[in-house]
Amino acid sequence: MLFMVRMTVRLPHDLPAADATRLKQAEKELAQELQRQGTWRHLWRIAGLYANVSIFDVADAQALHDTLLQLPLYPYMEIEVTALCRHPSSIHTDDR
Repeated sequence: MLFMVRMTVRLPHDLPAADATRLKQAEKELAQELQRQGTWRHLWRIAGLYANVSIFDVADAQALHDTLLQLPLYPYMEIEVTALCRHPSSIHTDDR
């Protein structure tokens, strides 16, 4: 099942720089691993914001929830989720 997820990160201003760097590195490593596994299909930065729009390919809403909870930056995120399905006018035969 495909989901579009918009994530906006809001790190606390008093978070020590070393902690922020550690969290960002852990987030990057997990995001890249989830991409290699095919779970995190697409990842786009939103220009001018500490935010992204992503496409996740998971079994169901619970699997998406469980995946998002793993993210190191999750406690600092505002997340919007939209379930997706194929459009009948799409010229593609897959979900790329």
